[in-house]
Amino acid sequence: MRKADSGAGTCPFSGGGESKPGGGFSRRSMLAGLAGLAAVPVLGSTGTAMAAPKQPTAPKRGAPRAALGAHGVGNPRGSEIVARFGRNREARFGLMFKKLPAFNPPDELLIALAEQMNDGKQPLSDVKSSDAEYDNAGIPAGFVYFGQFVDHDMTLDRTPLSLQQQDPWGMTNFDSPRFDLGSVYGKGPTGSPELYDPTRPGYLQVSAHDDLFDLPRDPVGAAYLGDPRNDENLIVAQLHVVYLRMHNKLMDQGKTFAQAQQTLRWHHQWLIVHDYLPRIVGDNVVSGLLRRRGSGKIEFLGKYYLPQNRLKPYMPVEYSAAAYRFGHSQIRAEYEVQDGHTVPIFGPDGYEDLRGNRPIPPTLWIDWNYFFDIPGMNSPDDRNMSRRIDTQLSLPLASLPPTVVARTADAIIALAERNLLRGKRLGLPAGQDVAKAMGVTPLTNVQLGLTDPGWQGKAPLWFYMLKEAELLGGRSLGPVGGRIVAEVILGVLACDPTSYFNANPSFDPGSNYRVGDLILAADAIDPRARQQKPPDTGGPDGPEVPGAGGADPLPANQEPNPAAVTPVESDSIAPADPPIG
Repeated sequence: MRKADSGAGTCPFSGGGESKPGGGFSRRSMLAGLAGLAAVPVLGSTGTAMAAPKQPTAPKRGAPRAALGAHGVGNPRGSEIVARFGRNREARFGLMFKKLPAFNPPDELLIALAEQMNDGKQPLSDVKSSDAEYDNAGIPAGFVYFGQFVDHDMTLDRTPLSLQQQDPWGMTNFDSPRFDLGSVYGKGPTGSPELYDPTRPGYLQVSAHDDLFDLPRDPVGAAYLGDPRNDENLIVAQLHVVYLRMHNKLMDQGKTFAQAQQTLRWHHQWLIVHDYLPRIVGDNVVSGLLRRRGSGKIEFLGKYYLPQNRLKPYMPVEYSAAAYRFGHSQIRAEYEVQDGHTVPIFGPDGYEDLRGNRPIPPTLWIDWNYFFDIPGMNSPDDRNMSRRIDTQLSLPLASLPPTVVARTADAIIALAERNLLRGKRLGLPAGQDVAKAMGVTPLTNVQLGLTDPGWQGKAPLWFYMLKEAELLGGRSLGPVGGRIVAEVILGVLACDPTSYFNANPSFDPGSNYRVGDLILAADAIDPRARQQKPPDTGGPDGPEVPGAGGADPLPANQEPNPAAVTPVESDSIAPADPPIG
């Protein structure tokens, strides 16, 4: 049997900044793996670039290094709760469907299934050549990385390291999930001073170089972040910069730090509820789970995400290890970062790609109009769209690069294989069992395309949810996957006394306020994106290999610094102990 994965990690899209039980803090690296209410003024914007802040100076001797975080090829602290402590326990993690048995198909079947989930398509040299059959016209590709940013905020474990070491299984000492932009603000100006501008109290640090804005970084290129996972690829890193700049714009408007922080948090939560979730699960699912009585708080009507302690809600493993990993199927093999410049998400060493953990290269600044609808800007005819939600993953995800997964003897480098094995090790129930528990007529294995009798008529929960969406057209999640994702996200907001659901249910930045409005309000549209582009005259598509997708060779000074990137070892998908209970 192949070794499974038990190290650190939290992101259902990708990873997590955790410490191994009883161990020290570590850094890992991978991509990936996410109804109108009274009025406050819409945030103003000139739509122009903000004046470049000063480049932060190198830390003095003894100054803190950037925190090093782990990524999603392992398990976050406490996710082994089901296997180690029984199916009824709730702590940092727990089961939504506690009465359902674990599904334990043979590893060989899971590995073979993972091989079938590789679409085999090389990255394109131009997104305009994208196969419309795979594109999701309702979800621009930026929402895949917005979902990743959302997840990192939700799953961030800010429990002090000393308490993590005292409680390695996350049974007592843990932060409950919240959408409070902890990845942006860390522990605040006092607890995380490295995130803040020492010359402007209350402002967040933003770096500027090569006519672009970047995350603040230490001398080896690691970013100062509340959650280091937000530097794992260049798209989510630059989305994080948008949030840094938006906070600073709010400070420029004369708000106090607390006011700017609260305003940005509530706008972020609004975007999750009104822009992101409806695209992923459907408006009807979102509206069906929320109710307002007069001017009172927003009520959550969920039936399945019901934490025993609302003041200390848990993270369901059905969500973190299966349902929210739908985003892996949406990841493109390539992205057009600016007009006419298409880059693979993972490329061969020595060529351009979108791996992070390095200063943003001068040629890889993001034109957000290629990732989101931006008010007032014409839509490009080759905007990056997310892939449909289905059981096929982009080719680069079948062979994660060595900077992501160390090439040990037992290395599991296919993302689908890691997900399927992890789900089994963490004790997830079968997809059909969850469907029955929800009152949904389950899909049969014949419908799912699983013909081997070794499955015994059941399917892994992650695969089931992807196939459920695929059979319905792949535009959004199906009734099982969509309900789990919606209930957990909305339930977490309902359990948080500081969310706008409870603290200010009349909060409303405008019924049409979307992610593109936030980007504009932050003045985060690069001026080069507004310049008139020359017409596309065609030309060569570029080499298929080794620069996959026609990517340009990478200058030596743009290579990730090994000191800022440590690949994950492959001995960490799950606990070695047998399941209990």
